[in-house]
Amino acid sequence: MSDAMLELSGITKGYNRGKPAEVVVLRGATVTVAKGEVVALVAPSGAGKSTLLHIAGLLDVADEGTVRLDGREMSGLSDRARTEARRAEVGFIYQFHHLLPEFSALENVVIPQLANGVPKAQAEARARDLLDRVGVAARADHRPAALSGGEQQRVAFCRALANGPKLLLADEPTGNLDPATSDQVFGVLMALVRETGLSALIATHNMELAGRMDRVVRLAQGRVEG
Repeated sequence: MSDAMLELSGITKGYNRGKPAEVVVLRGATVTVAKGEVVALVAPSGAGKSTLLHIAGLLDVADEGTVRLDGREMSGLSDRARTEARRAEVGFIYQFHHLLPEFSALENVVIPQLANGVPKAQAEARARDLLDRVGVAARADHRPAALSGGEQQRVAFCRALANGPKLLLADEPTGNLDPATSDQVFGVLMALVRETGLSALIATHNMELAGRMDRVVRLAQGRVEG
């Protein structure tokens, strides 16, 4: 049995395919993330790291190549099966928190669980535990607008982990924060990932943060190196 949680092989992706103005973003990109491993994906802006993460997280489909999650081939699944796999096995964190503004921090972490059929009392208990782990339990009843940027992103971390995913995908998760807050919040994220034994692929342009992960790979000219 493979010890890989995520395997992307020969991923090619272009836009306006077959037309003169076609833009090829990924050209046979290949990357593997082992179970329990945290990998930094480093690339300049516009290099295709968001596209690669979307394909890894089953939000987009590659033109060519295969995606395997925990040994299971995902490339040929129906849209419904891909959605179910994504909800159950993948957590996402973005540069901006994207919390639902009309709901409290607690509710933002509860809602994804309810969508997965978790009973409300159980969902609330898990949400409170996660918020406590990242140090914002006292802010559970506050809406996002009443939270600082660092607090909002911590809640977003909790939301991403609410359904107990096997794989975490993060796209510049602290890129919208000032350097001091970024460093602190990233430390919280890494502690949470280590505690839960998650596998993670984290895109960042911050080499100091990348150096705190297990391994660094670079995306250049549509291919992954390292």
